[in-house]
Amino acid sequence: MTQIECDALLFDLDGVLIDSGNCVKRHWEDWARQHGIEMADVMRVAHGIRTIETMRIVAPHLDAEEEAERFKAAEVADTEGVTATEGALALLEVLPGDAWAIVTSGSRELALARLKTAGLSVPNVLVSGDDVRQGKPSPEPYLVGASRLGKPSHNCLVIEDAPAGIEAARAAGMQVVGIAATHFQEELNCSVVVDRLSALHIQVLEGKDNCLLVQIVAPDTKK
Repeated sequence: MTQIECDALLFDLDGVLIDSGNCVKRHWEDWARQHGIEMADVMRVAHGIRTIETMRIVAPHLDAEEEAERFKAAEVADTEGVTATEGALALLEVLPGDAWAIVTSGSRELALARLKTAGLSVPNVLVSGDDVRQGKPSPEPYLVGASRLGKPSHNCLVIEDAPAGIEAARAAGMQVVGIAATHFQEELNCSVVVDRLSALHIQVLEGKDNCLLVQIVAPDTKK
C-alpha cells in the first residue's frame, strides 16, 4: 500500500472522474472524416491537450479557432455515453470543498455539461482550457488550480490519465498518481500508476490542519 499526504487533490476530468471516451472518439471521427484527416493522427496527439492545439498540430491549414468553436458546440450538445468512473462519486463525497479542484483541457461549458450528465458535483475551483494562456503540458493549468485553492503547489496531488497532464503536474512541482484508463502504464511517467480511480481511498487528518491522506491499494501499482 502506498500512502501520500497532501493539502489538496487536483483531478483531470475526462478519463479520471468521467468516462467520455466513446463520446470524444465519436466527435473526433466526425471531424477527421469531414476534413480528410487520418483518425490515427488525431488520436496520437489529442489526449490531454486542448482541442485547438490538437487541430493546429494535425490540420495547420485550417482555421483552428473557428474549427475548435464548432467542435466545442457539438460536444456540449452531445453527452451520450458520458458516465462517472467507478469510485468517482464516493471519492468526491469525502473531500472538503476547499481541498479539491478539477483541471481540464476542455472548456468550462463542456466540463459542466459532462459533470451534470455523470451526476458529479461541480467543485468550487474548476480550471478549464479557457482559463489559461498555455494548456497542458504547460504547468500553468495546475499552478492556477493550486493558486485558486490557496494551496502550495508542492503540497498538491494530481490525478491524471494522460502523459501531457502528468508532464504538466510534474513541471508544476506536484506529486502525481496516474490512472491507466486511456494509456498503458508504461506510457505514464509517474511513480504510482493504478488501473482505476477506486484504488484510491481518502482520509481527512483532522489533527493536521485537515491534511488529506491518500491510501492507494492496488496490486498493479507501479513501483
